[in-house]
Amino acid sequence: MENIKRFNSFAEFYPYYLSEHSDSICRRLHFVGTTLVILILAVTISRGAWMMLLALPLAGYSFAWIGHFFFEKNRPATFQHPLYSLLGDFAMYRDMILRRVPF
Repeated sequence: MENIKRFNSFAEFYPYYLSEHSDSICRRLHFVGTTLVILILAVTISRGAWMMLLALPLAGYSFAWIGHFFFEKNRPATFQHPLYSLLGDFAMYRDMILRRVPF
């Protein structure tokens, strides 16, 4: 069994999260997946098409996991830190838009 790194806060986790996303293609794939998640949520809410919520995991995780397995060559942090990883996706998305994290 592998050691699971422990974090006391999201602020402590986020630098680790960014270090697991050093490959630009991986970050770009995350950006695409997170954009799709936001669009699906907007359409779901605006149309009341609640079944579309089932597409959220596929949209978000498929792009992210392709980025990790084929480009970053590591295991997604989601497997060990699901909540912090979800928050990390949106924080990195924001930071990419604000140009704090490179595309």
